Parts: sequence; C-alpha cells; structure tokens
Amino acid sequence: MRDLGVIERGYVVMNEGRIEVVGSGDAPTFNGDEIDVEGRVVMPAFTDCHTHACHAGERFAEAAMRLAGTPYLDILAAGGGIMSTVRSVREASHDELVEGIRARLRQMRTTGTAHVEIKSGYGLDSATEFKMLDAIEEVGRHDLGVISPTFLGAHAIDGDEAAYTARVTDEMLPAVVARYGKIACDVYCEKSAWPRAAARRLLERAKALGCPLRAHVDQFNELGFLDDALELGARTVDHLEASSDAAIARVAKSAAIAVLLPGCGLTLDLRFANGRALIDQGAAVTIATNLNPGSSPMSSMPLIIALAARFYRMTHEEAIIAACWNSACALGIERRTGSIEAGKQADLIVLPSNDERALAYEWGAAVPISTYIGGNLLDCSDIWC
Repeated sequence: MRDLGVIERGYVVMNEGRIEVVGSGDAPTFNGDEIDVEGRVVMPAFTDCHTHACHAGERFAEAAMRLAGTPYLDILAAGGGIMSTVRSVREASHDELVEGIRARLRQMRTTGTAHVEIKSGYGLDSATEFKMLDAIEEVGRHDLGVISPTFLGAHAIDGDEAAYTARVTDEMLPAVVARYGKIACDVYCEKSAWPRAAARRLLERAKALGCPLRAHVDQFNELGFLDDALELGARTVDHLEASSDAAIARVAKSAAIAVLLPGCGLTLDLRFANGRALIDQGAAVTIATNLNPGSSPMSSMPLIIALAARFYRMTHEEAIIAACWNSACALGIERRTGSIEAGKQADLIVLPSNDERALAYEWGAAVPISTYIGGNLLDCSDIWC
C-alpha cells in the first residue's frame, strides 16, 4: 500500500473512453487534442465503496441532540437515527429518491469520485426496499460511472425481532435476488440493530444465493459477528471501531477487505478503527465516506483521505491507494478502474497541486480541477456538474 508507481513526468493517451497509452517523458505526436496540466498531479479518480446515498429527509434535530451529549445508540433506541430516515424514505416518491441520489452524486463528483456503492436499507419492507433499489438502478443506467447497488434490508429491526429478521432472510432477500440478480448483501450487526445469530443466518442465505457478502460490524460493540463474517467469506468488513487487537489480527490474516469510515468517528464519538495495526499486519484496507444523513453527512474523498492520515496514521501513499485501487477491489471493479493502466476506463482527476501529498496534508482542500469519467471531462465548477 505504499507503492503509488509515480511517473514524475509523463503522459496519458485517452481514446474512446479508455486509456490507450501511459508513458514517461515527452508524449509522442498523436492525432487529437492535447491537454498540458503544467506539472500537476494526474491520478485515478476515487471510488467510494460504502455509502447510503439513497435517502430522503434530514436529521438536523438529531445532530443537535448529539451535540448536547445524547449517545447515538440512545437516539436509535428512541426511534431516531435510521428509523427516522426510514419514515422519510417510505413517504418519498421514486422520482424524489432518484433526484436525491443524483444531487449527492453531483456533490461527490466535485471532489473527484467517479464510482459509488449505494445501499438500500432505509425501507425495511419489501415495497420500499424495491423502491430504493429501483432508484439506484435507474441512476446507474444513465450515469457515466459505476453505481454498485447493495441490499441492506438488515439495516435495523422494524417490529418484532424474530419475525422481521426471518422475513428479510426468507422472503425479502430471495425476492431481491430474483429481481436484481446476485446483488451484494450487507447486514448491520449491533445492539439495537441485528443480533449475531440472525445476521449470520442472513449471510448464510445470501451466500447460498451467490451474493457477495458485506458486513457492518464492531462499530460500537464487539459482538463476535466479525468471526462469522470472515468464516463465511465476506468480501468486506466495514467499521471495526470496536474491534479488539485479536480481532484486528484475524482480519489481517483473512481475504476480507477492511473498509474504514472515519466520517463516523468524526461525527459521533471520535473513536476510530486501528487502521495502522491493520495495515502493519498485512490487511487490505480501504476508506470510504459512509455518506448518510446521520452518522457521516460527508461526501468528499479528499477529506476522508485527510482524516485517514491523521486518525488511522496512514501514510499519504496508503490513504491514496485505499481510496482508489483498494476501494475498486472492494466493489469488484478493479479490472475496469482504480489505476492508470492501458485498457482501463479513463477515470482520471487532475489535482490543483504538483504533489499528491497535498491530499493527506490539506483538510479536504486539494479537490480536483478536472475530473474525467470514461474519458468525459465533467464541468465541476459548482455542485451542479
């Protein structure tokens, strides 16, 4: 995670949306437009591999409660948090959800994000989960980047615990797979959310259906579900703020990618996963915004890189690789994007700096002056690009 493969002075040739040539020194003569970036950094566009960008409503009142000292789990237990957004999403129309996603994507594009994972999970009933996934799918059909949907019907408990978890596992998940194919399946195992046994049963069913497995785990409490997720072959284990040293070591020895979400620590309680230990012990680590209306209302990957450098003690190289290559691997799109290589999609950003270390040094200020997705230059002069 410390080898960026920097070309100090080089060129990239883009043709029909793909990278055709990457070289060092003076560029040969080509037919086509030439763009001189005058020594600035050209690097892969970001992939944000963990977001809840499909939502409705706002939670300003809860933010005020947290600032007054009310713990997030207490807000969740009182019907706030996730359930507050569930009520708003149930009331929203399909078109409202689509426009909400597009508005957030426009914000993300201003800071260099090309590809985005978007979870459902604010429906908690079949009709609304389908409504969310339909909205995510519609945006993905027309977007230049990759929009990767994830089914998160196991985001919270709606009603009786045993009845709800059984309904998601035995009815909702198979229906989602029948409609959308082998979609990634996520589960939030936590107090006031899904208990360990039910979360394991869901992932077992998802695995049998051929779905890639993901898990929100050890955010506030270490409940043992991390071991289940690793045993079942989860592609990613996300959060890990409460993971013990022994659990960190088990993640490092596994094939799972650790997805770290510093926006939550910054927003909620200033607790952060032990990113340094994960990397030092050999784990594959990525970082993401966790964009959502409650615990991480942020969309900037440059800011996430700066947070990772400070609170996970990542080097600038590690943080950049976590935000580009490893995040693409987390979504299974690394053959398409995540690095500057001939044959890959031309997803590039141009920084305002001649030194990539500005991303980790500055607090989210090193935003791209140009963003290309599939060779298309986006106009990101404001949030409506």
